[in-house]
Formats: sequence, structure tokens, C-alpha cells
Amino acid sequence: MKTLILLVSCFLVVGLKAQLKTTTVCPQFTVDLLDGRINELKITDNNTQIKAKLPCYTSEAPEANSSNCGGGVFYKDKDIFFYTGRDYVEIGPKFKGKLSLPLMGASRNNLFKWLGNPKIKDVNWDAFTTAYGIMILYYSKANKVNKIQVSTESTETIKLCE
Repeated sequence: MKTLILLVSCFLVVGLKAQLKTTTVCPQFTVDLLDGRINELKITDNNTQIKAKLPCYTSEAPEANSSNCGGGVFYKDKDIFFYTGRDYVEIGPKFKGKLSLPLMGASRNNLFKWLGNPKIKDVNWDAFTTAYGIMILYYSKANKVNKIQVSTESTETIKLCE
């Protein structure tokens, strides 16, 4: 009988420990598009620094991993991707967070008031010079912003993932 009680007690203790798991919680993502910061992180921060401030990442690749565009830390569920090997951040149309300028979904014709004239203009995107480097805005067929890339590089040196 003592053995049975001991055995049941052990299963209960082990079962209770297995059920107590913590959930990683991230603060809201806040992107300052004019200053090039995401929750006080700089675009040039490495994987370790990003994961320390924003621990709820969905995947990561080492910075030296050339098959993943130089590696990085990725938040697929929030539609934001830090490509640390190439020092740029990509924000998609389903971004869950706050932008300092309401650019996502904004009309291409209404951007001048915030950004001035683009340094390079293409049919599908515009590249704007910023204090930290460059911001590239991609447009949908309706000419609305549907992707934002920010980088410390210039228009002449940036290497984006394809």
C-alpha cells in the first residue's frame, strides 16, 4: 500500500511540473521609421541583442548563414523580420505593432508630406533617404504601401534578400 501511495505521489508531482510552463511575452513592437529603431533596438543590433529585447521570435538563423540572407531573427506571426547579417528590417502588410508614421496602407500619392521626394523611384517601389540610411516602400497594384524595408545602407550598397 505504501508503494502504491508513493508511486501515485510521484506521478502527481511529475505531472504537475510538466504542466507549469511559462509563455514568452513580447512587448508591442514600436517602429520609429525616421530614427530607425524598433523598441529601442537599432537596425545594426545582432541576434542576441534582438532576442533579449524581443524574446517571442518564431525562428532565427545565424548571421553567418548565407542561405537565409545573412541570417537574422524572424517574427512571422507579427510580420516583421530582422536580417541581421545585412542590417535591415522588413515589415510586412500584416504587421502587428505600431509605426511612428502611418505608412502601411498609405497611398503612394500622400507620402511627400512625411518623406519628401524619393531618392530612387520605380514602378513597384520607392527608396527614401533617412538619417540612418534608407527606407524602401513597396506598393500594391492599388498604389498602397504593402511592405517597408529599413536599412543602414545607402541605395548604392544595399543588398536585399530575393
